[in-house]
Amino acid sequence: MRPRILGAAGLLLVGLGLVAGCGKQPPDGVALVGATVIDGTGGPPLPNAAIVVRKGKIEWMGTRVGFQLPPRTTEIELKGRWIMPGLIDAHAHTSVWCLKRYLAWGVTSVRDLHGSLDTILGLRRTVNSDRVLGPRIYSAGAMIDGSPATYPSALTVRSPKEARKAVDRLVNAGVDLIKVYTHIDPPLLDAVLDEARTFNLRVTGHLGLTDAITAAESGISSIEHLTGVPESASPDPGPLLAAHQQSFLAGWTAFERSWGALDSAGLSKVAQELARRNVTLVPTLVLHETLSRLDSPGLLEDRAFEAVPLAERQRWNAAEMIARAGWKPADLAAFRRSRSVQDLFLREFAASGGRIAAGTDAANQLLVPGYSEHQELQLLVAAGFTPREAILAATRNGALLLGVDSLGLLAPGKVADLVILTRDPLEDIRNTLAIDRVMSRGHLLTPDSLRATW
Repeated sequence: MRPRILGAAGLLLVGLGLVAGCGKQPPDGVALVGATVIDGTGGPPLPNAAIVVRKGKIEWMGTRVGFQLPPRTTEIELKGRWIMPGLIDAHAHTSVWCLKRYLAWGVTSVRDLHGSLDTILGLRRTVNSDRVLGPRIYSAGAMIDGSPATYPSALTVRSPKEARKAVDRLVNAGVDLIKVYTHIDPPLLDAVLDEARTFNLRVTGHLGLTDAITAAESGISSIEHLTGVPESASPDPGPLLAAHQQSFLAGWTAFERSWGALDSAGLSKVAQELARRNVTLVPTLVLHETLSRLDSPGLLEDRAFEAVPLAERQRWNAAEMIARAGWKPADLAAFRRSRSVQDLFLREFAASGGRIAAGTDAANQLLVPGYSEHQELQLLVAAGFTPREAILAATRNGALLLGVDSLGLLAPGKVADLVILTRDPLEDIRNTLAIDRVMSRGHLLTPDSLRATW
């Protein structure tokens, strides 16, 4: 059963206690009036606003003062509410069970960065054609990795020629971007980037054998998880690169541990260079934070985990994750020490003019789709960013990273993806969780109606 859609068609507004206006033709638009609008530009909020939505797009937006309700439009009073753009999870791994969770927590678009090629692109087609309720999906399809590939679903390449063929295969499949993984070295990355430029496709990287500065100099558009930064900032990256060559887990462990020993001056130089070369960072702080707390007794006490299907939740076993990775208490303690250095690096990067986009790595283990985006916002604020800057990272910056001009802003002509809140998120970033309703593709949804169909 699909959740009740409360949107542009007037009769479907009955669930909100509204009555469609009389006339020969039913309403085909909705006016959201009285709320304070945070439009996603970073400018001051617009109090007592009016937004007219029709056919999935914002038709008009401005102050309520002097506003005249257009014909065939139903008015919804939102005095005392706040409206912001729909959130964008800039690093997601999407599957069917995640879709309504994203929407219930106000995530109306996701940037999917790896899955089985046919499966994820099939899901993208289904959702983006509005046959199944879910966020807009922009997908890299299957990532490109060197040999041996960490995941069997990745496209494995052993030479620049094979790297170009892998890009061609992804282009023919219709991906929205390209992702490279840890065993892609500089020659392979150069081939991927050169081939992707032919098709005007952006390339992002979860780096390992290529450091962040080398990737930036080669023309990579974005970097995931802050990977490659310690390798660039370290006076001797050899041990880190050797760990990446050994195995994914060895490389990740060495990478996560290494931050605590990095010099702030070296980090500052890397931050400035990445910003100068217009590389967007998707730090996924919620991933780093979660891994650093795997041994915390209260890790799974958050009620948000109840939203995860039981079969999936049973796989989310912190003790098994620790055992599989071979992590000792000293490793997790080092991960925790690294967190403040990662935050410092992000502040340096932003101060240098760098752009940050909010992503989560959900629905990997212990990362609840949708909810983890709000955790990411809170961690950005804890790292020293303002609520306004954090919201920009999850809205406009995500849209810029995707290269999709219609997302991340509330303005006439933009798509009608937005979140209605009962509390002011600029006063307290935790208020992004106070979701009253979510509009996706012009359809107005309530979180309760979505949860009722999980």
